[in-house]
Amino acid sequence: MSGPISLEPGGAEQDTLALRLAEPRPPRRRPRWALDDETLAIRLPGQGPDEAAVSTLAAELADAVGPAVHPYEVAALLEAEGLSASVIKERYGHPNLFALATALYERVPRTFPEPPPATDPWRPDTLRCLLRGVLFALPALAYLLTAPLWPLDRHAPVLIVAGIASWAWGQALGHRAHLRLVAGRREASGTLLSGSLLGAVVATSLAVLPADSPVAVGAAAAQSLYLAAASVLLVLARERLLLAALSPLIAGAAALPWWEPGPELRAGLPLLALLATLVAAGWVLRAGRSGPAAADAARPRLLASVPYGLFGLAAAVLVMLEGRRQPYAVIALTLSMGPAEWLLYRYRGWSVAALRVSATPAGFLLRSAAVLGLCLSAYLLLLLPAALLTGSDPATPLLLAATLWTALLLQAFGVAWPPALLCLAAAGTAGAVTLPALPPEPAVLPAACAAAAVCLATCAIRRLGRPSPHA
Repeated sequence: MSGPISLEPGGAEQDTLALRLAEPRPPRRRPRWALDDETLAIRLPGQGPDEAAVSTLAAELADAVGPAVHPYEVAALLEAEGLSASVIKERYGHPNLFALATALYERVPRTFPEPPPATDPWRPDTLRCLLRGVLFALPALAYLLTAPLWPLDRHAPVLIVAGIASWAWGQALGHRAHLRLVAGRREASGTLLSGSLLGAVVATSLAVLPADSPVAVGAAAAQSLYLAAASVLLVLARERLLLAALSPLIAGAAALPWWEPGPELRAGLPLLALLATLVAAGWVLRAGRSGPAAADAARPRLLASVPYGLFGLAAAVLVMLEGRRQPYAVIALTLSMGPAEWLLYRYRGWSVAALRVSATPAGFLLRSAAVLGLCLSAYLLLLLPAALLTGSDPATPLLLAATLWTALLLQAFGVAWPPALLCLAAAGTAGAVTLPALPPEPAVLPAACAAAAVCLATCAIRRLGRPSPHA
């Protein structure tokens, strides 16, 4: 039996079994070269191509032939359509497949459809960027907890010297570790292990010079060790582990408005957070060192990381000068480093999109400048309310933020020496006038930052307004 049996009552199958023969399904489409009226038109040799038939075929295949860049692509298409040599000769009057493909290629105008939109390779991880900004500011809670235990104002120069040295060393070490990550995680972990320990020793040794008590030296050593360990975790993208290590510090600071922890907990919670950070960094480095060694792990030149360290030195000096005048603005600036990193990723993604739609170098230059202006404006507009809420003059922190963000943008594209030298010039000029309290002290820092920001923006437009850095 074949065919379905109806189970509804009252059907004809109650008397007889009706067999339903399956009707032949019509073809999906008639072949384009099929002949009309069921007749075979035989063309006599020597009469040449049938232009009308070729034109009809060209119209039918226009969508597929238009994007072809060579007649061979059309020939492959005709083969896929199933045209035989006899059909090509008898129906279209061409001697072979390639002659017909060439005729179709010449008849159909070239069309180049837009490719499908590609995925953004620079799409940022928003949560990770925001977490990094918070992690940059959380260590300040240690100073809040330990403030009643020792005269912070008296020993501030010791911490400032150690902090500036650690910042400069950390920037250079981070760059070198990222270069070593190309060879492998084992090589990067080795660089971070030796470099972080040496950086902590250097920062503590420099802090001994202005120190006048063992307590100040101990505080500088603890700060240097934390910055070294935190740099290891941040470079290896272990932000959540660092956040967990700082949880005792966060809990103690959050309870201060309602509870007095006492001197033991005020000193013990920061030390516990420091110990947890050191243990976490050691565990991560041990796991990295246990991996396989690279076959050809050529060490990058030390000179390549020098400009990054010099930029870290200049940035630390500029932030320190701003902190002497407006400490709360520095906290807002530190927290804004997370959105700043997010906008660095957005700049790269939007620049790649601008490159895809630009037809000339001048057009891309204009679009690149617009993307730079958009990202920088968004960053400053985000920082403006925070600067106003702290009750500080917004001009200086905004100009300092523009300087640092544009310098970081250039460094992200491997342009290291111009931002380092420009930021060093701004920091040296502002420091030479501000630290000895020479007049006019209040205006020199914003003026130096404004000049550096303009020069850095000009350099960014010139260097990044070309297609090659984004290709």
